[in-house]
Amino acid sequence: MHTVRRAEARDIPAIMKLLVQVNMVHHNGRPDLFKGPTTKYTEDELRQILTDDNAPVFVCVDETDAVLGHGFCVVQRQANTRLMTGITTLYIDDICVDEAARGRRVGRALYEHILDYARALGCYNVTLNVWSCNPGAMRFYEKLGLVPYKVGMEQIL
Repeated sequence: MHTVRRAEARDIPAIMKLLVQVNMVHHNGRPDLFKGPTTKYTEDELRQILTDDNAPVFVCVDETDAVLGHGFCVVQRQANTRLMTGITTLYIDDICVDEAARGRRVGRALYEHILDYARALGCYNVTLNVWSCNPGAMRFYEKLGLVPYKVGMEQIL
């Protein structure tokens, strides 16, 4: 049995460990772009993020309140312009399930909670980016019903 809730300061040590796991997936896939092992945020930066309602962070915890995974989100508001419609998007910056908790539906629980949160905010959509060096994540998101809406491309010089 697991529960998803907003992350709190007491979760920072566990989140920092998960951030290293995320970093290493990217570092192993693209060492030309990602340093490793490291984290995207410092503990102080994470403490600030946890207080920002425009950047909610959720954790999935077990019955002992141990963190099994996290989901970092950012509320994005697109202005209504001549070209684009005015919508609110909940961008998922990062979902990570602890390597030891994979296969226990933690990622699905996080994603479903994020969808409910986005609906409650009145968001038009939920978006995320997946690195092509992470095909497992791509398959996971496709199983959840996500579809590509734009593709980033590169040519290394």
